[in-house]
Amino acid sequence: MKVITANRLTDGRVIYRTSDGQWSPHLAEAQPLENEAAENALAIAEGEFGIAVGPYLIDYTESEPGGQKWRREGIRLAGPTAGTTRTLGAA
Repeated sequence: MKVITANRLTDGRVIYRTSDGQWSPHLAEAQPLENEAAENALAIAEGEFGIAVGPYLIDYTESEPGGQKWRREGIRLAGPTAGTTRTLGAA
């Protein structure tokens, strides 16, 4: 299975393509696709320039990212991994 992921144009947030052709920040709402259906849906998503940036297919296994890039996709799903926005010396 595959799902389509991208980043939202307005804020860079990770989003997933849903079965009704919308985008959601929740992986659980992503539409699982197979083979040719996945490629066709990706072609449509690539044409939505005003919504999503850089859509691509990822492996999807039982409601979580799978395949060789599962760690990368897990990090994208969870958000940034670098520190906090707190300044040094602030309480």
